[in-house]
Amino acid sequence: MLVNDRYSRQILLKNIQSDGQEKLGKSHTVVIGCGALGTTVANNLVRSGIGYIRIIDRDIIELNNLQRQNLFDEDDIGLPKASTAAKKLEKINSNIKIEYIVDDVNHENIEHVIKNMDVVIDGTDNMLIRFLINDACVKHSIPWVYGGAIETYGMTMNIIPHKTPCFRCVIQDLPDAGSLPTCDTVGVLNSIPGIISCIEGTEALKILLKEDINRDLLMYDIWSHDFHKIKIKKRKDCECCGKHNFEFLNAKKKETLISLCGSGAIQIIPAKSPKISFEELAEKLQKLGDVYIHEVVLRFRIPGYEFNIFRNGRTIITGTNDKKIAKSLYAKYVGI
Repeated sequence: MLVNDRYSRQILLKNIQSDGQEKLGKSHTVVIGCGALGTTVANNLVRSGIGYIRIIDRDIIELNNLQRQNLFDEDDIGLPKASTAAKKLEKINSNIKIEYIVDDVNHENIEHVIKNMDVVIDGTDNMLIRFLINDACVKHSIPWVYGGAIETYGMTMNIIPHKTPCFRCVIQDLPDAGSLPTCDTVGVLNSIPGIISCIEGTEALKILLKEDINRDLLMYDIWSHDFHKIKIKKRKDCECCGKHNFEFLNAKKKETLISLCGSGAIQIIPAKSPKISFEELAEKLQKLGDVYIHEVVLRFRIPGYEFNIFRNGRTIITGTNDKKIAKSLYAKYVGI
């Protein structure tokens, strides 16, 4: 199959043409988060012919994800999102390089995650990670595209370091825990993440092609069809793009117990990452419950709880929102 045959309808566009398609083929992009936003963005970018795409996500596919995360099906339940998405995307376009990382994004690895990327795309549902992306991208002068969707509305904005306002010009400080609505508390219509992620992906293409991008915060409600473009002013006293005080990136202490919003799950990251032998751990755990080893995760089930254990010791325990209970279960069964 000729490359031009694959992208023929895209090359016909006066906005892209052959030269633009060649640029896209040499571009490097990372999608952080592989949920409702990330799956659609990654799908579109792969089909558009971005030469190198990195996907990172920490989570496992659940039944409730299938309502809106369009790369997954029922056979994928229980598998890591990033690796599952990558394998499906490789079948869509074998001419490009797709890398996946099954891991948590935090202040220790974010700079590695975005290294050598031409644009970073937000596919998360986590404000802390967005502040980290903002710090790292401003520090390293890498453009990124913010996106979010909930209920029937969503929003997106391009951040071009040193040229546009950054994310902290819009939201100055991390909101208090529990203060923001989540998909699990107020719901989400499955069409709105698709629309927002399509805008994100299009803006990413424009960034890569050096085209004139949108410089406003876009907000759209698919139910009422209200569309707003909000002009954001660059704040001279912004802690990030004004003062270059990268406080989220420079965090001294890594959070080790994280409540995964609305999931009834706790993620535990050991202070010192070990190298776990799945075979040895499975031998111990199979006497106590059901054990299944996947390529990158060991799944262990006991009545009321499910453990998804990764080789570096990072574990997601489903069945509780109580960090003390999760810590006790972790110590009891993982023993690190």
